Amino acid sequence: MDRLIIVSNRLPITIEKRKGKLHFRRSVGGLATGLISFYQLYDSIWIGWCGIPADNIDRKEKNNIEKKLMTDFNNYPIFLSRKDIRMYYYGFSNKTIWPLFHYFTHYAVYNQDFGASYIHVNKSFCNAIMKIAKPDDVIWIHDYHLMLLPMFLREKLPHAKIGFFLHIPFPSFEVFCLLPWRKEILNGLLGADLVGFHTYDYVRHFLSSVRRLLGYEYTLNLVTTANRRVQVDAFPMGIDYERFANAIYNAPVKKEINRIRKKLGNRKLILSVDRLDYTKGIPQRIEAFDLFLEENPEYKEKVTLVMVAVPSRTGVEAYMLLKKEVDELVGRINGKHGTIGWLPVWYLYRSLSFNLLAALYCVADVALVTPLRDG
Repeated sequence: MDRLIIVSNRLPITIEKRKGKLHFRRSVGGLATGLISFYQLYDSIWIGWCGIPADNIDRKEKNNIEKKLMTDFNNYPIFLSRKDIRMYYYGFSNKTIWPLFHYFTHYAVYNQDFGASYIHVNKSFCNAIMKIAKPDDVIWIHDYHLMLLPMFLREKLPHAKIGFFLHIPFPSFEVFCLLPWRKEILNGLLGADLVGFHTYDYVRHFLSSVRRLLGYEYTLNLVTTANRRVQVDAFPMGIDYERFANAIYNAPVKKEINRIRKKLGNRKLILSVDRLDYTKGIPQRIEAFDLFLEENPEYKEKVTLVMVAVPSRTGVEAYMLLKKEVDELVGRINGKHGTIGWLPVWYLYRSLSFNLLAALYCVADVALVTPLRDG
């Protein structure tokens, strides 16, 4: 395969500035986790935001970041200002697109300044790609933050090989029509040669919107636009199974397994791992566990719910309110059912190391996965 350029909002490396020093660490986001194994198999370069506001670094630090990311990780950083982060990321991406595409329409905010920032940042990504792209490169764009990017790239690189994959649902026509920028988003995605979704339902929703809003016909998932053809299909995303399956034989993971089992004793473990997001059904699963203990009191002190909630979008009000709700629910159920020697819910509001996560998966008797809507 020719060189692969992966483009996403965030790089798989996150940079933090603490006490005047730059620190580099692996990102824990689902997209980075899902793609990193594939990325490492090929001659690849990854383009995305490095996680630190451009306002926080000077020119020398910026140059050092670029050099280290390219030399050590083959990553090409995009630098976003605080305003970009507020308007494009927290604003349009996560206050407009995210809730609407997950059918939480009451959370969606429609703001012209958000939309203008989204266009501006997508053009910035386009300009960055233009600096490093070669004629035979395959450009693979990811997720809802960059849905205009395929169109901008197509205008500048008419013969480029461009793919796009959406990692969240694509909503029904009726819901999608609530978006004031609906035609712009469709035209943006149709700049790609191949547009991928997780499920055939999302493919059908997209094709329906393309036909009804833009007037383009399609046959066998092949959309015919004014001057091009675009393939649309479903590609369910998996996990790196071998990495998890082999991990339980590693000494650090075995140590964690033994520690967890010693702490649990004979109790059963129900495991819940998610970003703290209103699409994941976290309050509902806590309430379900509460109901389970109420209706089956014989299971008290015999089962523990380990709930890992990874902090997410802490600058968005809906997420702040969700954290408050979850904190209160956990406190209530532990106070209601707990005893001196037993807490019903172990609540971990942080990301976990791979070793600890693999150990929890190994020890768990039940995995509790209850999204209300998900990719």
